[in-house]
Amino acid sequence: MLIFGTEMHIVTLLFVILELVMFGVQLGYYLNQPDDKPRFWYLILLFLLIIYNITGGLFPDPEIMAISIRFQNIIAYGSGFLMASYFPFYFYRAFELKLLRFHAIYGVILFLLLPYVVFFIISYSMNDNLDIAVNYGIVVPFFYSIVLLRAILIAIKERYRESQNRVFYIEKIAVYCAVAPWALMTLIAYFNFSQLVEVLFANLGFLIITGMFIWKSVRKTRKENELYLELELMPINPSFIAMNSEKFRLTTREEDVVVLICQRLKYREIAEKLFISERTVNKHVQNIFSKAEVTTKTELIRKMNNL
Repeated sequence: MLIFGTEMHIVTLLFVILELVMFGVQLGYYLNQPDDKPRFWYLILLFLLIIYNITGGLFPDPEIMAISIRFQNIIAYGSGFLMASYFPFYFYRAFELKLLRFHAIYGVILFLLLPYVVFFIISYSMNDNLDIAVNYGIVVPFFYSIVLLRAILIAIKERYRESQNRVFYIEKIAVYCAVAPWALMTLIAYFNFSQLVEVLFANLGFLIITGMFIWKSVRKTRKENELYLELELMPINPSFIAMNSEKFRLTTREEDVVVLICQRLKYREIAEKLFISERTVNKHVQNIFSKAEVTTKTELIRKMNNL
């Protein structure tokens, strides 16, 4: 069932609306905790998925006279290639899977984006034959997607061996299972399945991931509120902060930021007090979190005031 005289299926529209709502929720959480980098990288992933659904749902449509059918196809396929190319970078940055560095930076350019440029932009623009672009342009990406899935799985297992964090392992495997179906998106493009099949195949896993993120955020917020009440009663110990700053090798400026965080000042207030920008404060906080091996301000306050 198509909507509003367009080529977009009603199910595609429902996914777009639902994902826009989820994007807003996730953005709200991120703005409240701008140091949550995994959420930032996931916001980009969700945004690319929304763009993919919109372009894949609307294009190609001969009724859209302002954009040629050829350019519509280039945009629609491009959003899919861009989405797939972001997967290894997402796993590399959000989950710190260092083994994926080559794939995240170089592999997707060589084996996903380059075939797209050669066949779907250059070749298709010259001969106006979409069948040739699809038949030849997805060969390398198909085999590379299999290699990529294997590489991501190995990287997750290696990270688990290093950390022995079972919760981390289960969470990442869940995300992996959600993106794994994308390895077969090239086959869907090759056999030209219906938009309904394509959108269900591409989106169901991401709804599960987003639901998992929201559930995790609610639990994390509840836990942080409990910790915050506990920390309100914890006295600030300057000597402990100084010793821990040395232990974690914080710079003088980073120690200044930590002291003000322990005094429960907001980033904006810290910036005003130290005569620096709020963006600089965020950068210092990221470095502090990395050195102290914490992910929230409450964890940092507890750790800096204890030996």
